[in-house]
Amino acid sequence: MITGLGIATVWVLDQDSAKAFFVEKLGLEERMDMTLGEGGMRWVTVGAKDQPELQLTLMVPGPPSLDPESAEHLKALIAKGVLGAGAFTTDDCHADHKALVERGVSFVQEPQERPYGIEAIFRDDSGNWYSLTQPRSGLDESRPWG
Repeated sequence: MITGLGIATVWVLDQDSAKAFFVEKLGLEERMDMTLGEGGMRWVTVGAKDQPELQLTLMVPGPPSLDPESAEHLKALIAKGVLGAGAFTTDDCHADHKALVERGVSFVQEPQERPYGIEAIFRDDSGNWYSLTQPRSGLDESRPWG
């Protein structure tokens, strides 16, 4: 029986740069940074301090999970900025938006009221976009969807 999600992949263009972004700018904690076997794949994971059961693995497209042609196509999509990688929740979208901007995080949408809460949209250093959402307790359909 499935009990939850433990690891989610975020495709990045550079693991060192991505780790610095997620840890230094977003404030996530480093969980693992190791090489699997001699000359093997690098395994880098980060996660929110208050959510130990979930890790984001920061992966550069390539072997062993992707063939070279697929890896190049995925890298192009990442660099183009068309991939959304998820939604981070917050208790105060406006305050966290301000703090993240001060740390150099690039937002493509300022905090706005939505039926599901207050949402801002930002990009990581590879180009993936994320929602920063302060959830509402119930759906308020009088608010614009976007």
